[in-house]
Amino acid sequence: MAIKLRKSYRFAFRSSLYLTFFLSLGFLGFLLFLDPPGHYWAWFPVFVVFTFAVCFLILQIRVEKFIYKRIKQIYDDVSLLESTSFTSGPITTDMKTLTEEIEKFAKDKKIEIDTLKIREEYRKEFLGNVSHELKTPLFTVQGYILTLLDGAMEDSKVRKKYLQRAAKGVERLIYIIKDLDLITKLEIGELHLEMEDFDIVELIESVFDLLEMKASKKRISLVFDTEYAEPIYVHADKEKIQQVLTNLLVNSIKYGQMDGTTEVSVENLIKNKVIIRVTDNGEGIEEQHLTRLFERFYRVDKSGSRREGGSGLGLAIVKHIIEAHNEKIYVESVVDVGSEFSFTLERARAPKGA
Repeated sequence: MAIKLRKSYRFAFRSSLYLTFFLSLGFLGFLLFLDPPGHYWAWFPVFVVFTFAVCFLILQIRVEKFIYKRIKQIYDDVSLLESTSFTSGPITTDMKTLTEEIEKFAKDKKIEIDTLKIREEYRKEFLGNVSHELKTPLFTVQGYILTLLDGAMEDSKVRKKYLQRAAKGVERLIYIIKDLDLITKLEIGELHLEMEDFDIVELIESVFDLLEMKASKKRISLVFDTEYAEPIYVHADKEKIQQVLTNLLVNSIKYGQMDGTTEVSVENLIKNKVIIRVTDNGEGIEEQHLTRLFERFYRVDKSGSRREGGSGLGLAIVKHIIEAHNEKIYVESVVDVGSEFSFTLERARAPKGA
């Protein structure tokens, strides 16, 4: 307490010392001019003590009053802000402490403002991407319907072709909206995970079968890194993990090279964890894009990606599903060499009788 008290009056104390020193020099000079000085020398200590006390009191009262009248109001106003880091104690004349608190507050506010600016840019970009993703199929559907209404529906062949194309546009809209609904539920924690033990190797094989025709169009081979003679059981939501694998493999096929290969491996990690790797020898991804790959609607190649289709939410959904399992997802990529996406899952014991 005594240390805080001395610290709070440091300004007035030091200033009083300076004033007392120079005034005392003046008083000494006055005494030296007296002939003889006589008993006046006895007043010198009294003069020093009296001068210091008066200076200290005047400075302390004036400075403290100035702070309370001018700065205290600002201090109190800022202290009302929820995010302030100011202390609730009274203001003293310790200008160093007050300055440090104001500087810290200003620094925190700058970080907060910078964060808000980043979020605002992200919001604008997100809204622009949503608008574009929905606008394209909507205008496509509208164009075909208007063409039919203008007379093309009289031709049965044209009518069927245009209705089929309009139906594809509607399917794309439904696909985007479903993905948006899913990712929203994942972000706010409303999606319930049905946790169970299952063979991850068997699940990967089933995804291979589902995507076999899609891969064959680009002559891409979907393979394991080795032959898994024994099942590997994990504890997770089987349906959601299937979606993760599907999204990763579809991306691998979409951006893979003709006559390429997509390889999946399952490896044991410490602490009852397994890691599933999806590796391809496709076009790869530049390093500056890697940190943003899992953002909603983020596309590395804007035009090319949209020609390939998809909602632009696949990797964002993958990330949220894996994080909902309290697991991690990783990505490594080299341009013209290929990419590897990997994620961890909790390993489970083989069921009895398996």
